[in-house]
Amino acid sequence: MPRPARRAVLAATAGAVVLAGAGALTLDDPLRSSVRRRLGIGRVDATVPAAGADGPRYATFASAARGRDVTWGWSAPPGHEARGLPVLLTLHGRGVDARAAFTQLGMHEFLAAHVAAGGAPLAVVSVDGGSAYWHPRAAGDDPLTMLGGELWPRLAATGFDLSRWAVAGWSMGGFGALLLTREAVAGRFTPGGTLVAAGAGSPALFASAGATSPGSFDDPGDWRRWGDLVAGPGTGDVALTVSCGRDDPFREQTERYRAACRPAPAGGIGDGAHTTGYWRSLVPDWLRLAAARLTA
Repeated sequence: MPRPARRAVLAATAGAVVLAGAGALTLDDPLRSSVRRRLGIGRVDATVPAAGADGPRYATFASAARGRDVTWGWSAPPGHEARGLPVLLTLHGRGVDARAAFTQLGMHEFLAAHVAAGGAPLAVVSVDGGSAYWHPRAAGDDPLTMLGGELWPRLAATGFDLSRWAVAGWSMGGFGALLLTREAVAGRFTPGGTLVAAGAGSPALFASAGATSPGSFDDPGDWRRWGDLVAGPGTGDVALTVSCGRDDPFREQTERYRAACRPAPAGGIGDGAHTTGYWRSLVPDWLRLAAARLTA
């Protein structure tokens, strides 16, 4: 008798998981998510549009706040220059840098497609944040001060309109976008202008100091000060979209964050995992929300 195909075995396993009654694995079980990924169930793999975008421009400066050279980049829609454009600041995930917003997520191409479809023009800006989780660290790396004290003057000198600004990010950068929102609303992050919109994809939110990934926070006190966003999102009047995939390890904490927000953010929990293809699928919503609020 021939052996059943591996995919068929996995399909049967997935069915057993669903039908096992009281003993069934839940959506949060790593085994169930692994089976779903192997079967391609709920997979989101958005591609970058070929929209004829202009390539991003990069520059580097010596950051006193971070104690190293920092690269930043920006992209404007085809036919537009920096002067007068509002800004969507984009915060990258852990393990990558400022270029990932363009090389991995293709945000310059999504931006070109957004404007070609009638969307209001804006600029996408990205900057190196290292792996410090976008907050001051005991070792002296302070990406938050770098953003407000060092990047912002360079944006102003380039000619961007910073009277109103937006922020978005994925994974560690999704956490960073929500952190920046809380700090801006509380008046603790004041680079100039008003934060009006924020987007987060698969934000790296942790349930406790003990659950954090290695190196993301210095100690329990550091997590309580900077990391416990679920206890107090503090989003104020900022228009917010927060999304996470069902097969993402940050799903449960994202649900808790969303439930703690008043009003509830746009976005939600849907198909997808902690992947670049999923984050790409969120970029059009980030651009639409930012453009709507920046030009309101």
